[in-house]
Amino acid sequence: MGLELKKNFMWSLVVPTSMGVRITPVNHQPVHCTDTYIMQATSAESNVASVSSYLGLPVKVLTTFVKGSPIARFIKDNLASRHIVWEGVEVEQGGPWGYRHQFNIADTGYGPRGPRVHNDRAGEVGRTLNVKDFDLERLFVKEGVQILHMSGLIAALSPDTSNFCLELARRAKKHQTRISFDLNYRASFWKDREKELASAFREIASLSDILVGNEEDFQLCLGIEGPEAGGKNLTSKMESFKEMISRVRKEYPGASVFATTLREVINCNRHLWGAIMLEGENWHIIEPREIHVLDRIGGGDGFVGGMLYAILKGWEPEKWIQFGWATGAMATTFLTDYCQPADEEQVWSIWKGNARVKR
Repeated sequence: MGLELKKNFMWSLVVPTSMGVRITPVNHQPVHCTDTYIMQATSAESNVASVSSYLGLPVKVLTTFVKGSPIARFIKDNLASRHIVWEGVEVEQGGPWGYRHQFNIADTGYGPRGPRVHNDRAGEVGRTLNVKDFDLERLFVKEGVQILHMSGLIAALSPDTSNFCLELARRAKKHQTRISFDLNYRASFWKDREKELASAFREIASLSDILVGNEEDFQLCLGIEGPEAGGKNLTSKMESFKEMISRVRKEYPGASVFATTLREVINCNRHLWGAIMLEGENWHIIEPREIHVLDRIGGGDGFVGGMLYAILKGWEPEKWIQFGWATGAMATTFLTDYCQPADEEQVWSIWKGNARVKR
């Protein structure tokens, strides 16, 4: 299937990321109507890594911190609690108008009222992620990495982070580390950088072994024709999704796994959740099934995290998408936006639809 992993390694999974915090109103309230919040450390990429770290695999994040910041301390302690090792330089704040960790202000929505997310990323220290601050030879040769997972959020964050992701991908490819790339298109990140980012994303995609994205991601990041984003009746759009992924495979033949999640929103707390994966010549499809949602943010990252864990464990490809579907569904049951599985059995119970009490 073309996805053999390195045997000698220190790290199962390495992810570059810009860590920040998310503050969420309690009791499903909208942001403009509350004065009480829960704060958590977050990033899309660490959300992906959490599935493997909670299930016992060695995981590292490459990031950067504001020196002396209590938020940085909060983030480091949180990563440690998730069993994730971090590596990154400390950047001087530079005064009250200098660097800081991003704030993500988001309510969960409720019933017919959808979630609203406000990103406050001014002065984000993660935009300074620079290849010169990391010893890539040590990482990929002396330590060894099975899978490098990258997100388009980091690849598009700044010119420095774009170059950082490109250099990571090039070095990983050189040393037979498999590369996973979740495209994660964000229009505000691409504004006035379309040509530059299109070139960077296409090179990273050309080096990748695993490509993940929704219909919008593949079209806007890689220029691949696909179905209209959003909407309902996902089952009727299944063939269009398959055609899009087939076009992606033709354009990027170096990759052997292509995946996307399928979501139809009935209301904030009831979704239809499915997935498509092409592995080699084999289609693996999970028709949308109803799940109950506490907080939808992080479901897609949970899917990728579970799929990568299954690949790292060397399971049969059919189980990759099943485990990913289940960890994505599980992520939506947590107040955090990352999945915290107790063990594999808990995940497989979700896949089987078994919500009975375990005593």
